[in-house]
Amino acid sequence: MKTLFQKEVVDEIIDRFNKLTPQTQRVWGKMSVEQMLTHCSVGMKTATGQTVLKSGLFLRLIGSLLKSQTTNDKPFRKSSPTHPGFIIVNTESFEKEKQHLMELIQKFHVGGEANCTTNPHTFFGTLTPTQWSSLMYKHLDHHLLQFGV
Repeated sequence: MKTLFQKEVVDEIIDRFNKLTPQTQRVWGKMSVEQMLTHCSVGMKTATGQTVLKSGLFLRLIGSLLKSQTTNDKPFRKSSPTHPGFIIVNTESFEKEKQHLMELIQKFHVGGEANCTTNPHTFFGTLTPTQWSSLMYKHLDHHLLQFGV
């Protein structure tokens, strides 16, 4: 299981993000590359508690049944539903969004378990730091695959 606590995994993710350009086109979905970078930054901020998104009881009940998806090696399916807090309309420039995300990934990695939020995930509920780290890797990987890298 890959996590963002592993240096080689963080290096791989950053290398893949560095292959993106402002002209990179999505393979599926609706987001532009800039929207995807901002979307991934919201995820990283959620994992560290910088952003707290609300969730309804129904989503949390369903999510608790699917929580094992955070700790397996199976990639997320294409075009999965998106929490409204992760839907991005306005973005900065490609370079600014990419740089911000790279900083968040590095900060998460360096901060380790102590940097993870204790807030529940909007869908999966309470997660351990390892589960958060695995989930963040899978989320980033999902969107990198969305853009063919």
